[in-house]
Amino acid sequence: MEDISKRSMEISRTFNAPVDLVWKVLTSPEHISVWWGPVGFTNTIRKMDVKEGGIWDFTMHGPDGTDFINYYHYVEVKPQEKLVMEHRQHPRFTIVVQLYPMGDQTKVVWQNVFDSVPTMEETIRAFKADVGLVENIDRLSKYLSGIKK
Repeated sequence: MEDISKRSMEISRTFNAPVDLVWKVLTSPEHISVWWGPVGFTNTIRKMDVKEGGIWDFTMHGPDGTDFINYYHYVEVKPQEKLVMEHRQHPRFTIVVQLYPMGDQTKVVWQNVFDSVPTMEETIRAFKADVGLVENIDRLSKYLSGIKK
């Protein structure tokens, strides 16, 4: 099996929220539009069809007014367990989110796997994807903590 560690970024975090709520916040437009992306970003979601073969079509609006159009293709959807989506335009990468229920908490393991080491390096340099991943998880945590369970 291929070692993808050189072309991927991974973060894990345990949230004080049950797995069904974490899943809902990851897969519902009304939730994900609020917290997705680095600090200062907002989102306009045009379509979010969370099923294998479905598409997530949205624009991230940067704090400087720059718009980033995104299309993700859902490759694997296992409710409350695993979500795999491909970003097929440049930069090409796959997001793998795995959820592990722990009573009233949920451990999330989030991995961004790029098509190559140069693509990952360029994405970090151009878009600060490494910082963005951490900020995205932090925003998810803050959002979850504000939801009544």
